Amino acid sequence: MLNSLSGRFLILTVIFVMLAEVLIFVPSVARYREDYLLLRLERAQIASLALLADDMIDMDLEDELLKNAGVYNVVLRRDEMRQLILNSPIPEPISDTYDMRGATAGVLIKDAMIQLLDRSDRVIRVIGAPVQDAGLLIEVTMDTQDLRAAMIDYGLRVLALSAVISVVTAFLLFLAVRAILVRPIEGVVRYMQTYAAAPEDARSVITPKSSVAELREAEEALLTLQTELTSALRQKERLAQLGGAVAKVSHDLRNILTSAQLFTDRIESSEDPLVARLAPKLVNSITRAVHLCESTLAFGKAEEPAPTLSRFDPAELVSDVVASERLAIGEYDLSFAEDMPSGLMVRADAEQLYRVISNLVRNARQAIVASGQPGEIAISASEADDSWVICVRDTGPGLPAKAQEHLFTPFQGGIRKGGTGLGLAISAELIRGHGGALVLAETGSAGTTFKITLPKGELGLI
Repeated sequence: MLNSLSGRFLILTVIFVMLAEVLIFVPSVARYREDYLLLRLERAQIASLALLADDMIDMDLEDELLKNAGVYNVVLRRDEMRQLILNSPIPEPISDTYDMRGATAGVLIKDAMIQLLDRSDRVIRVIGAPVQDAGLLIEVTMDTQDLRAAMIDYGLRVLALSAVISVVTAFLLFLAVRAILVRPIEGVVRYMQTYAAAPEDARSVITPKSSVAELREAEEALLTLQTELTSALRQKERLAQLGGAVAKVSHDLRNILTSAQLFTDRIESSEDPLVARLAPKLVNSITRAVHLCESTLAFGKAEEPAPTLSRFDPAELVSDVVASERLAIGEYDLSFAEDMPSGLMVRADAEQLYRVISNLVRNARQAIVASGQPGEIAISASEADDSWVICVRDTGPGLPAKAQEHLFTPFQGGIRKGGTGLGLAISAELIRGHGGALVLAETGSAGTTFKITLPKGELGLI
């Protein structure tokens, strides 16, 4: 209970209300002391009127008047003359004098606190103005024992009343806060617990309904989080199912392509010039398809194979990519440019680099064909002190803004309608496996350029 929000709020409310009552207690006690002393002055003035009316009163009556007034003697100043009206023996000398005429609140509070803390019984003189303008001033002498006892009794009653008020106030605030704040928070917590138990169940998604602005914002934020997480979990499940299906297809396709590879070995021995020229490209294509199936199977096991690094001339690899794409475009007005420096040797996995360049060129070709305008795809390479750079540039319409936001994210970075975005995601992962980077260098109405950076050496060593 005490560790809960409502329990702690209850305790804090009691403490703060009691603190407020204590702050009220001090001036209240000071006001009570002032009223007490003024009442003694008023009673003393009434007692003195009896003597003024009849100078001949006996000592017993005078003692009774002083006792009823609660003072030892009364001095009344009338017509600039100080006159001792009633008098009785004072048990000890006067210790302090208090003038109630025009006393400030600070002085009254200070005197009250001193009086309350002083346990000794003293005799004091109190000066005030007579009521009904019955004189210039009136002063009395009295002891402080009854005054302090009355102040303590009044203070205890104020504190008891304060305690009752604080408890009742705290209880009412407790009920109000629990209804307005704590219960809605508990509802949000229950939604979170229910959602955590079954995040795929749409019924556990929260429905914002709080009337408190801050809680409403929290519920809406939780709704957004749950919706996005549920969507991500569903997509993850679909990806897992798709991965299993692709792995099965790749397994069977690899067996089929292996058989096809055996037939191409026979075709290579043909003496037909056209067959002799096309057979090596067919063999290379089937070999790459087999490797792709093997890589897909490895990817389905969450294992992208590490690149097998070797030094080779990328010009031949680029030439194979361009030859395959020329067959795909048919009669469409699309040209290719290859700017590969003579003698350039890169250190990379040839099969993986082929897949990357092939993906980029194919995306560029599809973008240009979809635009319906003639275009050009240029592949260039250069060498720096610490890296090799290969650029694939096209004169297509450029990438839309939405595609640029998730360009290398699977199933979100698709460039063309109906695309999955896997090609760029896989290409970026393959280049990262080399320690390099695949980035979008520029895009716009004039075309798009992708840049592949391959570092020289292994683990930073050339």
